[in-house]
Amino acid sequence: MQGLAQCRDWHTAGTGTRPSTVMGIRHWCAPAWWQYDGALSTTHSAPKNNRVLAFIERGGNALPHPATLFAILASVLVVISAIAAQFDLRVTHPGTGAMVEPVNLLSIAGLHRILTGLVTNFTGFAPLGTVLVALLGIGVAEGSGLIGAVLRLVVFSAPRRLLTFAVVFAGVLSNAASEIGYVVLVPLGAMIFLAVKRHPLAGLAAAFAGVSGGYSANLLLGTIDPLLSGLSQEAARIVDASYTVNPACNYYFMAASTFFIAAAGTWVTEKIVIPRLGPYTGPEVEAGDIQPLDAREKRGLGFALVATLLVSALLLLGTVPANGFLRNPQTGDLLHSPFLSGIVAIIFFLGVVVGVAYGWGAGTIRNDEHVVKAMSKSMTTLGGYLVLVFFAAQFVAFFNWTNLGLILAVKGAEVLRSSGLGGIPLMLGFVVLTAVVNLFMGSASAKWAIMAPVFVPMFMLLGYAPELTQVAYRVGDSVTNIVSPMMSYFALIVAFVERYQPKAGIGTVVATMLPYTITFFIVWSLFLALWLTLGLPLGPGSPVSMPVG
Repeated sequence: MQGLAQCRDWHTAGTGTRPSTVMGIRHWCAPAWWQYDGALSTTHSAPKNNRVLAFIERGGNALPHPATLFAILASVLVVISAIAAQFDLRVTHPGTGAMVEPVNLLSIAGLHRILTGLVTNFTGFAPLGTVLVALLGIGVAEGSGLIGAVLRLVVFSAPRRLLTFAVVFAGVLSNAASEIGYVVLVPLGAMIFLAVKRHPLAGLAAAFAGVSGGYSANLLLGTIDPLLSGLSQEAARIVDASYTVNPACNYYFMAASTFFIAAAGTWVTEKIVIPRLGPYTGPEVEAGDIQPLDAREKRGLGFALVATLLVSALLLLGTVPANGFLRNPQTGDLLHSPFLSGIVAIIFFLGVVVGVAYGWGAGTIRNDEHVVKAMSKSMTTLGGYLVLVFFAAQFVAFFNWTNLGLILAVKGAEVLRSSGLGGIPLMLGFVVLTAVVNLFMGSASAKWAIMAPVFVPMFMLLGYAPELTQVAYRVGDSVTNIVSPMMSYFALIVAFVERYQPKAGIGTVVATMLPYTITFFIVWSLFLALWLTLGLPLGPGSPVSMPVG
């Protein structure tokens, strides 16, 4: 983000375009990119004949900020609880057999509960601590320059015939480090393609497809994993108060998905996007001085590799032997062990150790102050997230207190059970629903905070594990990111595209990326259906089904 901030400052000063360097990548600032403030109709409006896109844009702009949305939903929920309490909406708890009725929060007792629980709702919100701790470790890896160096190494070391695959693959991997893929890899993809005499928008599209369309797939665990699993756990406890969802619950499926998404993105780029774009006839934009890794960076990567091997050996020593120190001390079990329960702490320590090792070798970290500054910088990006979490936590808590989530789950489960639909049609239907909702609401955590309390218990009552519902959500949430104007970085992508095609607008980006969305949806849905057919676990200790009743 530093280089982009510099671009904004230089334009504001009236100095025109000027080179900047982001993680070793020297590029030229896009004209007036900061003018895209989320209004989505700043420089270029969507084509008039594209009514669907115009409807999505208007509908999305009509929504308030996600934090405001949760505050409104929490308030409305209080009123609905009072109305529901006046009707006979009783259901039988599927686990205990007890009668469950709506709880009226619009009462003296409800007011007391809201006042006394406001703070603990926030501090006890499951995703909050996990995200903060994981991001501290990843912040060191990012601040030291390790993540940027690895991305450049992956892309630049690939043979020419594998260049497209390398760009998409690197994009998928980059989402483990939050927004770095949008800021670094998307413009880098365009520069690389232009440097090898290919259409720069094809490289930009390939990188964007990997970063955003393959958002949930990864070979590594990232901040999104503990965030979503925490919300899933909160929702699952509406039915089972002791249910635990570990952050690695979708790892097997998502790690395998990485290669399918990279291959699908490569095919779309080569067979659809590049032929459609044709030869590049746009403005003569400087390809940029794409700097290779220098001696210090290579030395840092060597140090990081040694640190990674040492940490990996330590983890293997603690998990592989039957009496490993990271296994359950009573049973020797790995599924319910300190290793999986402490996966967020492992992410933190791995990020710190490997990041410090790289920084020591590359000279970017010389003392403890640099480490603390890297952690602090990662925390400064979470101001908006903390505000969002505060209101989301109240909404989730209110939803649990009113019993409306459990009542809706039981009633919905009865309807779905009577429909006779099997697991695969149900999950694919949920993928479609999520993909559509994602067009109007871009935040993955905000959507899941709303949808999880309803759909996780509902599918649990039908015998489908929360981990399966979460993985179906992640597929649907990812595939439409690249065509959703509500996605946080969509306006920035439009600005990047304008650099090579000045008359481009939202419609240009959507038309370019739509083939990726369709292909990713088909490929990922079929892969999910195959996974369910084979009955494979979604992650460590994460089956696709669970006992009913």
